[in-house]
Amino acid sequence: MSTSNEVKPVEKAKAQDVAKPNSSRDDRRGRGGRQQKQNDENDSGLVERTIFINRVTKVVKGGRRFSFSALVVVGDQCGTIGLGSGKANEVPEAIRKAVENAKKEMKKYSLHGVTIPHEVTGRSGAGKVFMKPASEGTGVIAGGAVRMILDVLGVKDILTKSIGTSNPYNMSKALLNGLSQMRSKEDIAAIRGVAKERLG
Repeated sequence: MSTSNEVKPVEKAKAQDVAKPNSSRDDRRGRGGRQQKQNDENDSGLVERTIFINRVTKVVKGGRRFSFSALVVVGDQCGTIGLGSGKANEVPEAIRKAVENAKKEMKKYSLHGVTIPHEVTGRSGAGKVFMKPASEGTGVIAGGAVRMILDVLGVKDILTKSIGTSNPYNMSKALLNGLSQMRSKEDIAAIRGVAKERLG
């Protein structure tokens, strides 16, 4: 009887020792891993917007194959943005590729506070986007892909008009074409080699 009484506590202790490493390992792989991923995403400081997701169907001998393409804009809401697209068999993978491509294409654009310096018209294919500065409190008068990109860019007051096609790819490229044409007073003064005050 004494032998059986002595063995049970030992077996119970072994069971507890075996359980402890597994629980700590789960904590490291599970909760800790997810928390680290969230911290990395928060530390990046970039805003991501998915503009458009398109499903592509390819007819093959065995049936149909589906794939997805995503159009994403990434920016810091301080005048720097990048546009990228990605293709994959799953939506999350297509978005991930688009985000990577967008980060590689990030550029700095000239702004005047929370609006644009002057009127400009961007063109791409059959699409045109007309942009005009607006007074404080006007808001973003735009829709679709144009509104998403301007939000990520950091523009708060602007008037826009889309002309021609409504294809999100062409509209996005037309908007970036217009943004690349903008010049601030500082940029013009540097090009002319004069002081900014002399421009009036």
